[in-house]
Amino acid sequence: MFEPLTAQPLSISQSPQGFRLFVEPMSTYASNKTIPVTCFISGLIVSVFLASAHMASAQSYDEMRVLQMYYKKEDLVVSATRHPKPVSQAAENISIIPAEEIESMNAHTVAEVLNRIPGLFVSSSQEFGATSLLHIQGSDEWHVLVLLDGFPWNFLSGGLAQTNSIPIGIVERIEVIKGPASSAWGSSLGGVVNIITKKTANTRIPEASIRASWGEKRSRDHRGQLSGKVGSLGYYLYGGRQESDGLRPFRHFDGYSFYAKVEFPVSSNVVVDFRIGYSDLDQGLGEFQGQDIRSTWSSRNFFARTSLSASLTRQLSLDLSLYMFKQKAVQGSNALGLGFAGTPGELFLDVRFDEQTLGARGKLVWEQGMHTVVAGVDFDHGRLDQGLDAGRLLQAFEVPATTRSHPEIGRWAVYANDTIVIRGWSITPGLRYDYDSITGPFVSPSLGVTYCPAGDTTLRASVARGFTTPPLSWSSGGGLFLDPNPALEPEEVWSYQAGVESAAAKYFWAKATIFLHDLENALVQEPFGGGKEPISNDLFINKGKIRRWGFEIEAETVPVYNLSLLTGLAYVNKNPSFEPDSTEWYTCNIGIRYDDKKSFKAELFGRYIWWNLKAFFDAKYDDFIWDLNASKKFVITARVETDVFLTVHNLFNSSQYAVGDTKNPRRWVEGGIRVRFD
Repeated sequence: MFEPLTAQPLSISQSPQGFRLFVEPMSTYASNKTIPVTCFISGLIVSVFLASAHMASAQSYDEMRVLQMYYKKEDLVVSATRHPKPVSQAAENISIIPAEEIESMNAHTVAEVLNRIPGLFVSSSQEFGATSLLHIQGSDEWHVLVLLDGFPWNFLSGGLAQTNSIPIGIVERIEVIKGPASSAWGSSLGGVVNIITKKTANTRIPEASIRASWGEKRSRDHRGQLSGKVGSLGYYLYGGRQESDGLRPFRHFDGYSFYAKVEFPVSSNVVVDFRIGYSDLDQGLGEFQGQDIRSTWSSRNFFARTSLSASLTRQLSLDLSLYMFKQKAVQGSNALGLGFAGTPGELFLDVRFDEQTLGARGKLVWEQGMHTVVAGVDFDHGRLDQGLDAGRLLQAFEVPATTRSHPEIGRWAVYANDTIVIRGWSITPGLRYDYDSITGPFVSPSLGVTYCPAGDTTLRASVARGFTTPPLSWSSGGGLFLDPNPALEPEEVWSYQAGVESAAAKYFWAKATIFLHDLENALVQEPFGGGKEPISNDLFINKGKIRRWGFEIEAETVPVYNLSLLTGLAYVNKNPSFEPDSTEWYTCNIGIRYDDKKSFKAELFGRYIWWNLKAFFDAKYDDFIWDLNASKKFVITARVETDVFLTVHNLFNSSQYAVGDTKNPRRWVEGGIRVRFD
């Protein structure tokens, strides 16, 4: 498997067979270190703030808006059962980030938004537009299924997904299921990130917006969108361009994207929609002096989808979809000329992936009384054209100058679930049968229960069996010093979660979750396990069991004098981990927000993460990264509104990086403007 070096550092070691090139996932290392006191300071701050709220006699009770559930009971989620349902009926551990919150972050990528969710660990260089790896509750990156409007975005080759190819400007909200969601979505042992795009507008007069920001090192993010209705045809159009010279040397970024959606009602009961998107990214990953190489990453992504939604009766509805998704990616590495990899600019290694997936979806929904039944089928066929071009140094170690492979995979599945609502109870049984042409069948049952003893409290519990299909390069394609293993089986897990979410305390909302994931058939890279040419290649095998357990805690206060606090803590214990000193991960969030509800917003947000990497990586991360965002709104006319915003990234020049060659950017500043035409 080959992945961007910003995510998985490339290293070289010496063995009895000579020098070997391999990839060491950051996720294989963590710590036994006690959670630092700083991670609990946020809880103390919240407690003090709550006490002061009780003492705020200057405000009447009517002026003190009592915080409702973080997600209002009438809010709907799609990801839990693949059909909209109230969040209070979702037994899964779900986090939702709406467009308003995304906008206030001034985020440039999806990963920047996900980095704020407790329990979701994001590995990234934090560069402008950077690639990233996602880990949910200690999962590996290939365990996380990323969806765009319910359709898969992961690479067939390595199993992971690069979310920087999805423009953040088209996102209406992001739903994250923490824990396996296989009874609804199939291969998703770690969880699901469902990125839901903006809708077409229902107005004859077009709605438009323009956003532009400018920052240090010629960093720019320009976007425009237009939506409206022509006759009965609704439309949404988006175009964007991001560019940076690199906040660190040799980490340039250049990308543009386009997205379009049209919706046409064939009749009062039938709607057809079509959506299409394209993104083109080129970025520098930096210099890796220990390997004497400079690396780049480029990708081209194209997708198209057409869907039909029909109301067959008052109780029965039908959805049908066809889609195509293409990804082309190249990771290139050339010698720096320091004396190991070759002369300056000489080819060291180019890895190319050209993937195409064609698929179809069908779904029936029956709603009657206390039942909402969802039943459907999924079909997919994927093809991977994988190539490797090796330079002179690697050829000296018996790597062919050119290697090509063309593995394919076919998949189909049937699934069904029911949401049964009885007074304050909601019970959701689910079952899915998956079959693919490489690993065969898998059955994923699940059962979830929620109970609302009061209008402001929800109790949740769930048990589920999940799986992840081995990446295609590991089972069929192979790679550099890696032989394919066609005998690989799916990794599987039994997951148990329970939690409570409440706003019963007058002045704050809180959510707590505990989880246990028992994983079997874990995929592990076995050194020298292949035994084919080149001599003693590595091999991925199914090896043993892993238990992951931990907890998540979140809290947010009611605004007092327009000021509110938020905090989150996530802890994961992963044992065994197949590496020494790698059993504990944790993150901590602290945020302070000001919102006058009229024209001014400001936020100071800090995030701490602990990996405890080996000294070999020259890592540094035992610190908070703080970002400051502020925006001011101006009403120009009745139809034109303008926001001016400022962001200071890494306010206190903190260090948080996994490899010495991929240090995070120091403090940098950007500002911009948003203009809306309604």
